[in-house]
Amino acid sequence: MERVLIEIKARCSDQDSIRDILKLRNAEFKGLDHQVDTYFNVERGRLKLREGNIENHLIYYEREDKKGPKQSNVILFQSDPNSSLKEILTKSLGILVVVDKKREIYFIENVKFHLDALKNLGTFVEIEAIDADGSIGKEQLLKQCQSYLDLFKIPNEDMISGSYSDMLLKK
Repeated sequence: MERVLIEIKARCSDQDSIRDILKLRNAEFKGLDHQVDTYFNVERGRLKLREGNIENHLIYYEREDKKGPKQSNVILFQSDPNSSLKEILTKSLGILVVVDKKREIYFIENVKFHLDALKNLGTFVEIEAIDADGSIGKEQLLKQCQSYLDLFKIPNEDMISGSYSDMLLKK
């Protein structure tokens, strides 16, 4: 099933202040996940296999690369870490890049927050306002994302337009 979400990604040198704001807002802490995202060669969009101790999905998404809030159309497939899925994808498509990160996961209602630390890239924050069933609408998702962007006082120059995979490929 396809999900629509509005998201931002930004560099974040002060994750403690965001963590404090999330705690004050009674955000639900889902845990610390060590995630390895393997991106595969595809003609359009992005396809990655996420392997973590909390989240394990095959994820296909299409998103424009621009700074600030942007829409993503995402299809998730719950994967079994012990399956042969990675081997099949690797042999059939080839690996584009691997992203290794430690991610704190928080939720406030339908909004998901990530505090990420990535090898060779640094620390980041992500905000994802998620419409899992089509009941919220793009305008409300944009408002939610923008309100947290303002609350966290994230400057425009810290915003990231692409994905972590793009950043690693440019290194």
